[in-house]
Amino acid sequence: MSTIEHVDPELRDMLASWPPVPLTAETLTQRRTAALALLSGVPKPDLPDIETSEIHVQSAFGAPPIRVLAYRPVRSAHPLPVIVHIHGGGFVMGAPEMKDVENRIFASELKCAIYSVDHRLAPEAPHPAPVEDIYSVLLWLHANAGQLGLDPARIGIKGESGGGGFAAGAALYARDRPGPKFAFQHLIYPMIDDRSAVRKDLHPYVGEFVWTQKNNYFGWRSLLGEEPGSADVSPYAAAARAADVSGLPPTFISVGGLDLFLEENMAYADRLSRAGVPVEFHLYPGACHGFYRATNARVTQQAEHDTREALRRFLPG
Repeated sequence: MSTIEHVDPELRDMLASWPPVPLTAETLTQRRTAALALLSGVPKPDLPDIETSEIHVQSAFGAPPIRVLAYRPVRSAHPLPVIVHIHGGGFVMGAPEMKDVENRIFASELKCAIYSVDHRLAPEAPHPAPVEDIYSVLLWLHANAGQLGLDPARIGIKGESGGGGFAAGAALYARDRPGPKFAFQHLIYPMIDDRSAVRKDLHPYVGEFVWTQKNNYFGWRSLLGEEPGSADVSPYAAAARAADVSGLPPTFISVGGLDLFLEENMAYADRLSRAGVPVEFHLYPGACHGFYRATNARVTQQAEHDTREALRRFLPG
């Protein structure tokens, strides 16, 4: 059964141009190269009010320094709120440059600083390496907030897809330690439950396009270094595994109605709400995974509006 008739018509051109190559150990290098090649022709917006830089943050765990792309207003009369951004890529692909244009625009429109983390990728660096890289950046931002002109009480985390999964895991990791916490988590179709990779009872209308259950299995197997669905998977790798989600920061979650992650995202939003965590949840009908790439589609424009306004509320002056 194909679900193409359920896809928003304005998203179908995006699906037609999506690379058909499956994600496997043999195709991973090709898929990584193709994903980054898409960025080469994207023009950068002319935003003279924003300065950008590349920095390298020392790991708190003895790992190699972490490359971070920084975006911030050239001038600010007050300490800046911060978004720690985590790129997508199913745990195994991607780079901060994937959201370079959006991060420039958000830094300008929201008057905030954005630090986009080039964390290590699986399978070369399985869990807990990526979350440790992200947490190291959080520690560094807090320790240096004064000299960087940042507000340490307003450092939140944002991520898409696999990056949303890492963001959710990092929020749990920070919650459970005596150090700094994230002020909010902003999760766009986050990849948070390894059990979706092996379920036999998947929702019949999800996961046909862009990110399939086979791709999901490869991503989770690469990150965990073991079979997805096993009994002892860490909640810092798969946030949906957390026995207790209380004490997490205010949360935004958005997902498409045809996304493989639909049910795990809805379930996580429900658990957060039941634990007393403020949750803003958006479900976009007719939208598959990755639909934010179809920038001319009205459903994407609505989702971009919702994500921007949620960040604006998370980052009050």
